[in-house]
Amino acid sequence: MRFPFLSRDGWLLFATSGVRSFAYGFLSVVLGLYLDAVGLSAMAIGWIFTAALAGGAVMTLVVTSIADSFGRKSLLIVGALLMAFAGCVFAVSANPIWLGVAAIFGTISPSGKEVGPFLSLEQAVLPQTTSDQHRTAVFSAYNLVGSFAGALGALAVSLPEFFALSPIAGYHFLVWGYVVLALLLAILFALLSPDVEAPRKSASATRRRGLQQSRGMVAKLAGLFALDAFAGGFIVQSIVAYWFYLRYQLDLNALGGIFFGTNLLAALSFLGAPAISRRFGLLNTMVFTHLPSNVLLLLVPLMPNLELAVGMLLLRHLLSQMDVPTRQSYTMAVVNADERAAAAGILSVARNAGAAVAPLFTGAILARPALGLPFLVAGGLKIIYDLWIYSVFRSVKPPEETSAKY
Repeated sequence: MRFPFLSRDGWLLFATSGVRSFAYGFLSVVLGLYLDAVGLSAMAIGWIFTAALAGGAVMTLVVTSIADSFGRKSLLIVGALLMAFAGCVFAVSANPIWLGVAAIFGTISPSGKEVGPFLSLEQAVLPQTTSDQHRTAVFSAYNLVGSFAGALGALAVSLPEFFALSPIAGYHFLVWGYVVLALLLAILFALLSPDVEAPRKSASATRRRGLQQSRGMVAKLAGLFALDAFAGGFIVQSIVAYWFYLRYQLDLNALGGIFFGTNLLAALSFLGAPAISRRFGLLNTMVFTHLPSNVLLLLVPLMPNLELAVGMLLLRHLLSQMDVPTRQSYTMAVVNADERAAAAGILSVARNAGAAVAPLFTGAILARPALGLPFLVAGGLKIIYDLWIYSVFRSVKPPEETSAKY
C-alpha cells in the first residue's frame, strides 16, 4: 500500500501507532491473568482496569487542553515516558494501590486499544499530513497499521513459552517488554518535525481557548461516543480474555491465537472502509457496518461450544472496526480545523470516561461466566448507540460529501 500523498510525519505516526499497538496487544491479553496470578481479586482487577481507563481520560483532557500552546511533540514524548513508568510499576509491584496510581498517571491498556492522549494528538496531526480527499484513506491505513500490530502483539504472548519461562516469569518478561517499547516510542516521537504543531493563531484567537463554533457538535458526539465506549468497556480485550479463561479454561497460547485473529480481521476491515465510505458516505459506513457486528457480539455467549463462540467473535471483528477510521475522519471533518485538537481531546475523554465505568462491574458480570453478560450488555447498548447517532447526524455531511447523494 503506497501513500505518496503522505508526509514524513505521517509515516512516523504510522510507526508510533504500530509500536504502541503491539505493546497494547500483548499486555491486554495477559493483564487480567497476571493480576490474578499475583493474588488480586476480580473486583480489584476491575478497579485497576477502571483506574487505567479513567486515568487515560484525565490525562487526555489535561494534555489536549495545553497541547497547542505547550507543543504537541513535547507532550507526546512525555506521554511515552509516563507509559514506561507505568510498565515499570506493574513489573515490580503487586500492591493494588501502587498499580492503581501507575494506571492513572501512566498508560496501561486493558482493552488492547488506545488509552491516554496519544490518539487525540495524533488524530489532530494526521489531517495536516495529507489532503481532505485522502483523509479517510490515511485514517484507515493508520488504523490498519495499529490493528495489525496489535494482532502480532497478541501472538507475542507465546514468547515466554518459547523461552521456557514459568507463567509468572513470562508475565514479567512481557511487562518489561512493554517498558522497552514505550522508550522506543519516545524516540520516534522525538523524530517528528515542527510541522506537527498547531497552526499559529492571532492574539485574539489565542485568547479563545478550546472549542468555539464546534461546541454544540462536539457535545452531541461526546455524549454518544461515551455511550458506545461504556458498552465497549464490558468487552475490553482483558475482560474477554479473562472470560474465555474462566468459561473454557484456555491457556495463554490459545488466548493469544484468538486475539491474533480478532486483531488481524479488524485490520482487514480497515481496508474496505475508504471504498465503502466513498460509495455510501462516512456516517452510513459507521452505522451500517457496526449494527450487524453487534448482533454477532450478542451471539458469542449463546454458542454451544468454544469453536462457535470464537467463530462469532472473529466474524464480529471483521465488521466491527470499519467505523473507527470513518468515525475519526467524520469528526475531524465536521469540526473547525483550528479546533481539531480540542475536539479530539474532548471526544477521547468522553470515550475513555465511558469505558472506565464498565470495568467496575467486572466482578458481577464475570461471577457466572456461562451467562455471557459482558457480551449481552455490550451488544445491546451498542445497537442503541448505532440507531441514535444515525438519527441525530444523518443530515450533517463532511465537506467532500456536501454535493453527493447517499
